[in-house]
Amino acid sequence: MKKLILMCLMAFFVFSVHAQKKSKDGFYTLFDGKSLKGWEVGVNAESFKVVDGAIKVDGPRAHLFYTGKVNKHDFKNFEFETKIKTEPKANSGIFIHTTYMDDGWPDVGYEIQVNQTHGDWRKTGSVYSFKDVRETFVNDGEWYTKTIIVQGDKITVKVNGKVINEFVEATDRGDIGDSKKRLSRGTIALQAHDPNSVIYYKDIRIKPLP
Repeated sequence: MKKLILMCLMAFFVFSVHAQKKSKDGFYTLFDGKSLKGWEVGVNAESFKVVDGAIKVDGPRAHLFYTGKVNKHDFKNFEFETKIKTEPKANSGIFIHTTYMDDGWPDVGYEIQVNQTHGDWRKTGSVYSFKDVRETFVNDGEWYTKTIIVQGDKITVKVNGKVINEFVEATDRGDIGDSKKRLSRGTIALQAHDPNSVIYYKDIRIKPLP
């Protein structure tokens, strides 16, 4: 019995180390493709499910926050990458430098928009309401790679490797908005916007930068 317990503890330790293992290109995986371990959501938790190795976002407003062990879910400068697929008229967003909220719209950090054909004119890659993108670069129903790089007071957003938005807080922000919506440090969150928005996220990873 003691031997069995010891083996189980060793297996758990190996799994934990592996889950936080850095890849050759410096990235850590934030989503294991099987569960929402390391992520937390408050109200409307049913809006997030794991389907075929991806996080399916489908339901009323909710936000899924990374609360896992990588960097103690506290990121300042980083390169974040994920693959996304949107269904028609879907709206979502990726929050950066944010903090957990049980309910409501996150009021800390910035939202990087995910939207190809939703009625909101702010499209994928927008630093929402601060530096917006009107053009679309991908179609609904296809997987694409979105990259968000935060370095100092600059946010760079890429779609399939192409830079589509660059936001410099010192020059692009002006006097717009709440003082809490600024670059500082914090975690990552995925948004369920409304019951008619269906989005998929997979291969979610991050590389902390100096």
